[in-house]
Amino acid sequence: MIITKKASTLTSFDLASGTHDTLRLEWYETNKRILHKQTSGGQKISIKFLQENPDWKEGEIVFADDKNWISVEIISCEAMVLTPGTIIEAAAISYEIGNKHLPLFYENNELLVPFDPPLLRLLQASGYAVKVEIRKLQHPLKTSVSPHGHTESSGSLFNKILRLTTNA
Repeated sequence: MIITKKASTLTSFDLASGTHDTLRLEWYETNKRILHKQTSGGQKISIKFLQENPDWKEGEIVFADDKNWISVEIISCEAMVLTPGTIIEAAAISYEIGNKHLPLFYENNELLVPFDPPLLRLLQASGYAVKVEIRKLQHPLKTSVSPHGHTESSGSLFNKILRLTTNA
């Protein structure tokens, strides 16, 4: 089966009709424009979004007809969970994670990052309380940043904010 567009969400679909199957996706597969997977029920699916990023969310309907429907389930994975106490702490944590070019997710006032041992050690050494839990990474923080330097004298926005807020 080839999927080229989104069908619906669970909330707008009649759950009483047809049989349900699940397409289980890893967090990093939710934005893949071309993907070959198998549903929990064994159905082979090819996703081909040539013009756009699919940006699949938990519960979205991949396919539906009058007899069957397939919805997306995001697979839980090992993640680092941080709960910043202040906006400055959130900015500092986000900056460190961004510097490693790792994705950052946000849910219920928590920052979530896919498990990465070097980043875990860095964050712990910096004094942040980091928990490692099995979580679904569903709400990525989408940012757009300009190129930056990795030197102390770089005039990055983060360094400017830090200087303004700490009077350094």
